[in-house]
Parts: sequence; C-alpha cells; structure tokens
Amino acid sequence: MSSGERPELGEVPETALWTLWHRAVEARRPDTVLRDPKAVELVERIDFPFAERFGQAALSAQLQALRTACFDREVADFLAREPRGTVVCLGEGLETQYWRVDNGRARWLTVDLPESVALREQLLPPGPRQRYLAADATELGWAEEVDRSHGVLVTAQGLLMYLPPMRVRALIAGCAELFPGGSLVLDAMPRWFGRLTLSGRMRSRDYQAPPMPWAMDADERNKLRTASPAVASVRDVRPTGGRGPVGALLPLALTVPPLATRRPSVTVLDFAERPERS
Repeated sequence: MSSGERPELGEVPETALWTLWHRAVEARRPDTVLRDPKAVELVERIDFPFAERFGQAALSAQLQALRTACFDREVADFLAREPRGTVVCLGEGLETQYWRVDNGRARWLTVDLPESVALREQLLPPGPRQRYLAADATELGWAEEVDRSHGVLVTAQGLLMYLPPMRVRALIAGCAELFPGGSLVLDAMPRWFGRLTLSGRMRSRDYQAPPMPWAMDADERNKLRTASPAVASVRDVRPTGGRGPVGALLPLALTVPPLATRRPSVTVLDFAERPERS
C-alpha cells in the first residue's frame, strides 16, 4: 500500500487487523509458539496504528497464536491425507495460513466480504492455486466454485461468533450436505464472553470488540450434530505447547471445571459420506 494509506473497514472486518497484529506480535518473539513471518511483513507494510488501537499484550498474542495453531494442525493433517485437496477459508480476512502450511499441491479458496477481499488482493495477491471470492459466506453460493474431486476442508476461523445463531446452524447444515466426506473446522467463544460483547463491556482503552451473538461453551460442542444428520462426528481440537505461565496452566484450563467448559474452543465437524445408490 502507498505511504500514508490506511485500510478503512467496517466494524467486524476490522477484526482481521486485530488478529493479524496479535499474530505478528507473537511471531516476532524468538521463542514464538507460531512462526508467521508473513504476518510480521504485513504489519510492517500497512500504515495503521496497530499498537495504539489494539495494544501490545503478550498474553493475548500468545493465546491468539495457540488458537491459530489448532487450525494449522487440522489443515496440515488434511493435506497429509489429501495432498491435492481443496481448503475453503470462510471469512479469512488477512489470515496468512496459506504461507504457513501449504504443501505446494492443494487448492485454496477464500470467501469473504467484498471490502476484505479487496484489501487481501492488494496485500496478499493470490498465487496460481489460490482464488479469492467476494461473497457472503453464509449464502453458500460459493460452494459451486469448490473443486471436490480430492477432498474438501472448510475453515471458519474467527467468523461464526459474529453471526446470528440460526445462520450458524444453517451454514453448518449446508456444508455438511454439500461436502459429503469433508470437514468443517470452527472456533467459538464461551457464553460469558459473548454476553460481555453484547453489552458493550468487552473493550480495551481504544478498541471495542464487536458484538458476538453466537457463543458456545466447550462442553456444548456435541449440540452441533443437531444441525444436520450429515454431521457424522464432532471433536475438540486442543491447543498444545504454550510458553511460561500459559504453558504451565494450559493443561488445567483444558481439564479442570469450570475453566474446561467455559473456555474458547476449536471444533472439527466431520461429514458423512454420501450413500452409494444401489
């Protein structure tokens, strides 16, 4: 971007800058839990007051990176099974996962709001196996653009919490029915956190977290199966590693109530294969 130019985004798409900043803050550390040189590069290129707007909390940056690493593991595992598969990233913003885990053979489709896609095209021009589609991720028209010949993995990182619950349910059901044998990786904030955002009480000095109408406690994940009979299984993806006090306390936070049930979560929904016709 030219010197002095600043991205102008709506309230929810600005969260793309928030997550980018925290990944970069963590990635700059020599003992980082997430290597992300592309995020560091982007922050240096964009003329935006990241530190003034979002702060420089090392704890938030590490927690964000650990969540992102959960998605990376699932995508890497999928590509190990389906090297020529398709990864569909819903609401990707300025996520740099492609540069962290791409295997040189897979296809990647980003589906996001028009203003987010325009910014992404400026800063992260797509390569020959990448495509950016400006569309509403919840409308499911984008599914027609997906190559399903070698397996499909859909990710919704930092997206669903901003949608009404019925649209979350409809999106899950649509993906389950449109991508038999595929999977969806999603994340959720706990209900107490969602309530704080809805009341406007989740804010720092300069940043107000957008309202999050959909929230889910970690022990509620099995309810996602009710979205569609095509949801075959549900599993928890737990962060691993962690540095300093986070690394020491993480096992407790994942296993000891009430923290274990009232924490942010990453969940994988595996979809049933379509029955063969006799």
